[in-house]
Amino acid sequence: MKKFLCILLAVAMLAVTFVACSKNTDDGNNAADETAKETLVMATNAEFPPYEFHEGDAIVGIDAEVAQAIADKLGMELKIEDVAFDSIIPGVQAGKYDMGMAGMTVTDERLESVNFSTSYAKGVQVVIVKEGSDIKTVDDVADKKIGVQTSTTGDIYATDDFGEENVTKFDNGAVAVQALLQGKVDCVIIDNEPAKSYVAANEGLKILDTEYVEEDYAICFNKNDTGLQEKVNKALEELIADGTVDKIVGKYIKA
Repeated sequence: MKKFLCILLAVAMLAVTFVACSKNTDDGNNAADETAKETLVMATNAEFPPYEFHEGDAIVGIDAEVAQAIADKLGMELKIEDVAFDSIIPGVQAGKYDMGMAGMTVTDERLESVNFSTSYAKGVQVVIVKEGSDIKTVDDVADKKIGVQTSTTGDIYATDDFGEENVTKFDNGAVAVQALLQGKVDCVIIDNEPAKSYVAANEGLKILDTEYVEEDYAICFNKNDTGLQEKVNKALEELIADGTVDKIVGKYIKA
């Protein structure tokens, strides 16, 4: 009888050990699955409200939320890198970042360096001036001192239209606006949405009624990474179709 009880006890202990080992193995596999989740690295310049800006330690805005929705749809972990605007495309070209998303306009010049997704938003370049300025329309900008953010379309268009000698480049829009307030430049050319934020935050400034340029915003990719581009573009188009992108844009830009 004692021998029989000993055998039963040994079998029971073996069963417990097997279950414990199986659970540990399953947990290990689950942990490995979570660790293996692919990361989507997005480069941006978080000085461009409402598309990307800092809120405490977080980077928020239209681009941040659209990118997160894309990553969620693809089952990827989103990582946002805040860098200088003019280093985004070189970083994507070098493979340092998977994609660039920073209120970036599709231009022929940029298409020589990177590929772009479907457009997800429309942008408008406008002119900020001081109240009482003699600049009343875009035509009056000729021969004036123009402030722009380096490598943005505002920079590109202003340089082409008014000459490099009349354009002063700044690291970001906020610095350009401060230069306007200090009288170092006569106007600032920048996207309409950040322009509205800068004017609201700084007394004595206004936006000209006449628009400068209309443009399309899209995500840029390394020309050799067409596989990722296709996956992201498919997810983006689905998010546009189901109204998610419009909802995100509407959260930051009131109609």
